[in-house]
Amino acid sequence: MRKEYDFSKGKRGAVISSKGKTRITIYLDDEILALFREQAETAGIGYQTLINEALKKHLLLPNEQPLTQGDLRRILREELSVRSP
Repeated sequence: MRKEYDFSKGKRGAVISSKGKTRITIYLDDEILALFREQAETAGIGYQTLINEALKKHLLLPNEQPLTQGDLRRILREELSVRSP
């Protein structure tokens, strides 16, 4: 063991910092937070994990637009016209 150690470049906190996640503060509506907590408890995971998954799904996955009634009618007309003799 040395008599003295140089801590001038030392940092407080965890020995190994976690990669890929950042701690933030965010304000959510009480009812939204309650819903996330309820769903997380049902799923057996943490509510913050559930919020992260919801954000990831919304932002990173392809944005699938819901099929509207007009779209459905247009597709059916196209398909029916192709199949009629």
